[in-house]
Amino acid sequence: MTTEEFTQARYGMFVHFGLYSMLGRGEWAFNREEIPRGEYRALADRFHPDRFDAGVLADLAVAAGMRYLVFTTMHHDGFRLYHSELTDFCSTKTACGRDFTAEIIAACRQRGLKVGLYHSLNNWFDRPDAVEALENENARERFLENTFARLRELVTRYQPVDLLWYDGWWPFDAEGWKAREMNAMVRAIQPHILFNGRNGLAGDFSTPEGHLSAPTPWRPWEACITLNESWGYSVGDDRWKTAKELLTMLARCAAHRGNLLLNVGPKGDGRLPRPTEAVLREAGAWLESNREAIFDTDLFTWDLREKGEHRSDWNHLGPLTARGNAFHWLIFRWPGSELTLGGVASKVERVSLLEGGQELSFRQSGTRLRMTAPQEAPSPLCTVLKIECSEPPRLYQSGGLRTPAVPHPHYDPVASDIAP
Repeated sequence: MTTEEFTQARYGMFVHFGLYSMLGRGEWAFNREEIPRGEYRALADRFHPDRFDAGVLADLAVAAGMRYLVFTTMHHDGFRLYHSELTDFCSTKTACGRDFTAEIIAACRQRGLKVGLYHSLNNWFDRPDAVEALENENARERFLENTFARLRELVTRYQPVDLLWYDGWWPFDAEGWKAREMNAMVRAIQPHILFNGRNGLAGDFSTPEGHLSAPTPWRPWEACITLNESWGYSVGDDRWKTAKELLTMLARCAAHRGNLLLNVGPKGDGRLPRPTEAVLREAGAWLESNREAIFDTDLFTWDLREKGEHRSDWNHLGPLTARGNAFHWLIFRWPGSELTLGGVASKVERVSLLEGGQELSFRQSGTRLRMTAPQEAPSPLCTVLKIECSEPPRLYQSGGLRTPAVPHPHYDPVASDIAP
């Protein structure tokens, strides 16, 4: 997978699943509740996720409009969801007797989805663990040897995969993890694999977690966000995002030419929580008609001339994305029949609704573009205007006394990016 293919993928599914799913208290339960190792090990003897279906997950990803899937092969708890010769603490050698990683990879390949393998560098179960590695040099060497051995086994057993998604980078930096050697080892086995930056090196793409902040200067990036407020299944977490909130996040990512990796957490029996499918399918239906505004877009910014800055989310009604000589205005807050956009420096030739293609009348006076649209929003989720120009679009905000081209002093980039 190339970095350009990764950037154009735009939208993926993250799946957090493991022994912790049985407890229903999130993926950190082993650590936060100080569960004894023997007690946690006993969970594997009761782990029978008979309702886990890789095909169902992959089908849902396709229906949602996603282009790739990242699966947690081993979280920090140390339980491998694949066959391993290095331990008995894995899914093929315990009660369920299944290789979930192989099942996911096969399902993704059959449906044309790119696939990534999440793997924690940390490991709370095996000995020595990271704490012992900090306290003792010999323990550190054994800990690193075990980490390298797991990664080598994983990328040798499952070929090819598109992404290796490191996590659990504490307590070391790149030197402590021997990150250059780690990446070189993996690349020698799978030359075309991409890495994230969670072993201390920058990696091939950035992974902001829980927020939609594009890196400056721009580089390939992927915001990983939960569909509710938990990664692993949490029985009491019912704060589900709506389809409109989901699409707002996806549009913000597209405006900055980034990806949205949206997490789902199956229950202990393998089923997805009930609200998950409905929200993903509703957003996916919208994407069917409006995908041009989200996928395969160019990096597009307002030029804040007086400040020498660039932002792509200047307009409060919704973000803008660009493709070729056209740009799209994704309007989540429909203002009625009069739509006005300032700072359009390129000559506009046509304005239409992206869904259905209905042309809208417009007037362009200098850099002020005024359009006449239906009084009611054509789409209850997000209406997209396609604005075609005589050249690649150039838009700017010049600042001035009435509309200074600086963010509000209380601007919160996390809250404003996620709120619809």
